[in-house]
Amino acid sequence: MRAKSNVIAPAGVTLGALGVLGFSFSLPATRLAVAGLDPWFVAFGRAAVAGALAIAYLALSRAPRPSVTQVRRLVVVAVGIVIGFPLFTSLALTTQTSAHGAVVIAVLPMSTAIWAVVRASERPPLAFWLSSGAGLLAVLAFVATGGGFSGSLSTADVYLLIAVVLCGLGYAEGGALSRELGGARTVCWALVVSLPVTIPVSFYTADFSRATPVVWLSFAYVALISMFLGFFAWYAGLAAGGVAKIGQIQLAQPVLTLMWSAVVLGEPVGWPALATAAVVVVCVVLTQRSRVTPTTVAVGQPVR
Repeated sequence: MRAKSNVIAPAGVTLGALGVLGFSFSLPATRLAVAGLDPWFVAFGRAAVAGALAIAYLALSRAPRPSVTQVRRLVVVAVGIVIGFPLFTSLALTTQTSAHGAVVIAVLPMSTAIWAVVRASERPPLAFWLSSGAGLLAVLAFVATGGGFSGSLSTADVYLLIAVVLCGLGYAEGGALSRELGGARTVCWALVVSLPVTIPVSFYTADFSRATPVVWLSFAYVALISMFLGFFAWYAGLAAGGVAKIGQIQLAQPVLTLMWSAVVLGEPVGWPALATAAVVVVCVVLTQRSRVTPTTVAVGQPVR
C-alpha cells in the first residue's frame, strides 16, 4: 500500500497542476468574452458547448450510465462548476477586472479544503491548515498590493464570493465522485445533466451583435479548456491525490491569473509576483507532505 501511494501522489500533483494551468486563464478569457457577449450566454453557452462535447466523449468511450445516487451527486457538481462558478464570475467581470477577480478567487483553495471535509470526508491535520493558511495569506497580500484591490466590497465581490463557495463545493464533490466514475466521466456527466438548463438559457441570451474574433476566441477557451478539458486533468488529480491536498495547488492560480492579465489585458503586476510565487511553491510542497486521513465510504454510497 505504501508503494502504491508513492506512485499516485506525484501523478495527482501533476494532473492537478495541469488543471490549474488551464483554469488560470479563465478569468482573463471571461473578461474578454463578456466584453462582446451577454454574461449569461458566456456562462451557460460555454457549458452547452462543453455538454455537446461531453455527449460525444461518453458515447465514444461507451461510458456506463451513473447510478441514481451518482446522478444526485452529479447535480451537486453541476451546481458548483457548470452553473455557479461560470455564472457569478461572468456577472462579476462585466464591471471588474480580471486582476481584481483574482483577489477573491484566491480563497478558493481554502473553500475546496473545507468542502473536502464536509463532502469528501477528508481530515487534514493541523500542519496542513497552517501551510494552507500561510499560502493563502501570501497570495492575498500579493493580489491586494499588486492586483489593484480597492478594499471595498462591491456587488462584483459578492458575486465572486458566491462563485468561490459554489466552486469549492463542485470541486470537492466532483473529486470524491471521480474515485468512482473517473475524472473525465465525472465532468462529462455533470455537463450532460445540466443541458436541460444550459441549452435554453443559451438560446434566450444569445446576442452576437457585438462579438469580435477576440471575443469568440475567448469564449472558445472557456468552453473547451475551462469547462471541459481542464477538468479532465483536475478531477483526475483530485481523485488520485486527495481533494484537500491537491486543491491547495490552486494557490498558484491567482498569481498565474495576474500574470496572464498583465500579458494579455495589459493590467499592471508589480515585482512582488516572483517572491509570492516562491512562497506559494513552498506552501504547496508543505501541504503535499502532510497526511490527509480519509473516512472510509462504501463505493457507490453518497459522501456526506
